[in-house]
Amino acid sequence: MRTPVTERSELSDIAYGFIASKALFAGLELDLFTRLAAGPRDVEALASGTGVAPHRLRTLLHALDGLGLVVRCADGNGYINAPAAQRWLVRGAPGGFGEYFRLQIGRQIYPALRHLDDGLAGTGGAFDTLTGLLGCPEQARTFTDAQHAGSLGAARVLADRLGDELSGATRLLDVGGGSGAFAIALVERVPGLRAVVLDLPEVVAVARGYRDAAGLTDRIGLLPGDAADLDWPPGQDVVLMSYLLSALAGHQIDDVLARARAALVPGGLLVVHDFMLDDPRAGEPAAPLHAALWFLQYLAYHPGCVSFSASELGTRMAARGFGPTRVEVLIPGITTVVRAVTS
Repeated sequence: MRTPVTERSELSDIAYGFIASKALFAGLELDLFTRLAAGPRDVEALASGTGVAPHRLRTLLHALDGLGLVVRCADGNGYINAPAAQRWLVRGAPGGFGEYFRLQIGRQIYPALRHLDDGLAGTGGAFDTLTGLLGCPEQARTFTDAQHAGSLGAARVLADRLGDELSGATRLLDVGGGSGAFAIALVERVPGLRAVVLDLPEVVAVARGYRDAAGLTDRIGLLPGDAADLDWPPGQDVVLMSYLLSALAGHQIDDVLARARAALVPGGLLVVHDFMLDDPRAGEPAAPLHAALWFLQYLAYHPGCVSFSASELGTRMAARGFGPTRVEVLIPGITTVVRAVTS
């Protein structure tokens, strides 16, 4: 938990934070960080490449400089990328996050947050959870491409942690699997493992391209449908749910956990990777900032969404026929993995 704010300047940082976010998204839309990847460029050259008038572009660059995303050269006119921008915001960079920020955060989540007040009041939301958003092929493409870019690193870490434990497993169901990033990483890591990615039809259409590009057409199947309504294929050794439960209404979480229990073989493994609050300490719940903000933004999509900790999720799992849970952080301050076997 962060130290409580004490200064007015800290309040200003929070209040003006949305402008900083928009500056980042604008830089990504203009591909500024890629244009600076090869070294310093002056404002005139950048203006020519982007089609933005020099005086307007200079104003954006001042903001990006103030945020520490670019650095102004000694001549006062040219700019270079800051180290983090060079590493993670250049288009095509290994492990880059620029497309994830530009597409999902900038184009979809940022505008959806205008509906947060309605979500908090329980009077409406931007969409019917994510189903309304992902029912549009264009939006599904944007969301899934962004999620693939943002998930690959975490997927590989999870695959490394689960690899030995899944030795001998042959059937994995990736529910709400999106682009298939987690299924791809796990199938590549575990010999003999085959997976099925279950997600909405428009999302599965995008996942097909990522699966085929990975050369895993014969080891990863695709099942289009709504996980909350579709019958899940039985006989699974592993059920994986990544970033799914946080996007569901509270009552849907229990239903989905029951479906996972029914789909698994005796002794089968359930793996839940999601945003989670810290468990209570000294009688007070601790809220990691980024996990708490992610839970909050889901209310802009649907007022039925709920936040939860690993222990709260474990209680729900136990009520649906799962044994004791094992908990470990995957992305510090953001996501946690909870594992449990059928009891």
